[in-house]
Amino acid sequence: MASTVGADRVLVVNAGSSSLKLAVLEGDRVAASTTVEAWQGVGDVAPIEEFLSSCGDVAAAGHRVVHGGTRYTAPVVVDDDVVAYLDSICDLAPLHQPRAVAGIREVSRLLDVPVVAAFDTAFHATLTTAARTYALPREWNHRWDLRRYGFHGLSHASAVRRAAAMLGRPLDSLRVVSCHLGAGASLAAVREGRSVDTTMGFTPLAGLVMQTRSGSVDPGLVTWLLEHGGLDAETLTAALEHQSGLRGLTGTSGDIREVLAGRARGDADCALAFDVYVHTLVREIGAMAASAGGLDLLVFTGGVGEHAPDVRAAAADRLGHLAVALDPDANAAAQGDADISATGAKTATVVVTAAEAAEVARLTRETLAAANSQLR
Repeated sequence: MASTVGADRVLVVNAGSSSLKLAVLEGDRVAASTTVEAWQGVGDVAPIEEFLSSCGDVAAAGHRVVHGGTRYTAPVVVDDDVVAYLDSICDLAPLHQPRAVAGIREVSRLLDVPVVAAFDTAFHATLTTAARTYALPREWNHRWDLRRYGFHGLSHASAVRRAAAMLGRPLDSLRVVSCHLGAGASLAAVREGRSVDTTMGFTPLAGLVMQTRSGSVDPGLVTWLLEHGGLDAETLTAALEHQSGLRGLTGTSGDIREVLAGRARGDADCALAFDVYVHTLVREIGAMAASAGGLDLLVFTGGVGEHAPDVRAAAADRLGHLAVALDPDANAAAQGDADISATGAKTATVVVTAAEAAEVARLTRETLAAANSQLR
């Protein structure tokens, strides 16, 4: 292991459910990047080799991993034992975890550099016992480690830190609700700089309405469909993950741009889908504000959060009781990091560019620096 990483170049690997994103970061600056669509996982090394041959030397590799299970609540230097554990919990995030493990294995075969895994669940390790516990038979909770884990932690952590810096206020002095709105979507309640509640749970299926995921539904509805609807578990799981949300309500891809376009031309299904999306978003922002003990700062990030001013405006219009008010012109014009609060609004509202890669790179450097210091 190198004696220091500092501001050296870090390869960041983000294996999604269907694509592979690779980036080299120098500090927070992206020096090179590519997205491999339809990446096949294990054995599909050609696109990785092509990128590595063109991006120059790197000092370390940092991997975004969706799930750290109960063992990893902070980034970790990867060894064979870490990989084996992450492989053993693939059932907790079957769309993402196997591909993240494959990414670690394939990149490690190609690069002889230190490797760090940074976890989306780690930011939510600070949830209180009450916030993370399901009211299920305690034997079940203990036997299967049933609990609310939460996800999108890398995005939430980066967004709230950047948002506080934009206001020039210490993060630990703010009560924050962070809205990561993309194809997947979740909220986090942040108090004293720590996540105290979140909308996703044991899996990334819970919480908000998403592009193709249902978000939270009555568990009795799920069991009714299994018992009386003629559906098996595999069919139901596929529907909840891939055929629901905005896609299910509209018959489109579920991309918010298609939904907004349909709504603008008077499509009733798209109009309803937009209303359902915003209703759920507003309801859950209120719940997160309650968990945070109030609201000083509302943060929007992710593809929808950054690029859909209609969503931000519709949500803010229903959050006046939390002192949220937007400047219409600032909201419409927001590009990149932007304060879109109305003049005099007691609750600040900002848009923050998602920076998961920079967060992974930062955590990779910090983790390796700490590991090196322990070896001295």
